[in-house]
Amino acid sequence: MNTATDQSLTPAARPPKKTNGGYLFLPKNLSRGSFLKWLRRTHAWCGLWGAALGLLFGFTGILMNHREVLKIPVGRMAQMEIQLALPEPHPADPKALAAWLELSLGVDTSHAKIRKEPGKTVIWNQQSIQQPASWQINVRNPQKMLSAEYWEGNAFVTVKQGDANLLTMLNNLHKGTGMGIGWVLLVDTLGGGLILLALTGSLLWTRLHGSRLAAVGLGLGSMSLAVFFTLQAISG
Repeated sequence: MNTATDQSLTPAARPPKKTNGGYLFLPKNLSRGSFLKWLRRTHAWCGLWGAALGLLFGFTGILMNHREVLKIPVGRMAQMEIQLALPEPHPADPKALAAWLELSLGVDTSHAKIRKEPGKTVIWNQQSIQQPASWQINVRNPQKMLSAEYWEGNAFVTVKQGDANLLTMLNNLHKGTGMGIGWVLLVDTLGGGLILLALTGSLLWTRLHGSRLAAVGLGLGSMSLAVFFTLQAISG
């Protein structure tokens, strides 16, 4: 009786066959219990932590990727240039000049990038001319830019100042322009979170039924495409 009943069942009515649908890259002793619980929680918290900054970096990344084709004003600053007469006696070195600019313009130069290029001989119209030493002082933050250039012997210093629009400010935040060590470390936590998110997500993804060979092929194929397009962009 039971045999006849089983034979009368249609293929759609028969119970599904059991599949070996565990986590492909996890040992059986780690595919359950506390480790699996920790893995899911880590994946969830990393995604939550990176959500806010991920929106910023994703939005600005798209803007920078398409800025040339769509003519997006990213990286542009409204600039003005002035020449300031130096006091007597003139500042003795670039640090003294930076201190004088801070007092004169009210700009914080404590984190300014200062560079001094020594004088050198250059060829101009087939004649050897001695070019004097120059000093460059640059102060940047996401909203403003100030650069000063001074050639030794001049009685003035050339100062350029720029104000960023909203898109440029977001772009500078993306690149960490003018930001301190706190912002750098904060972005590092986002980068580390993305790495953990990718690793834990890959392990959790393998809960889907499928072969290890297909999973490895999909991963290697994605990486190969990424490397290929990167090399094409560099060589092109």
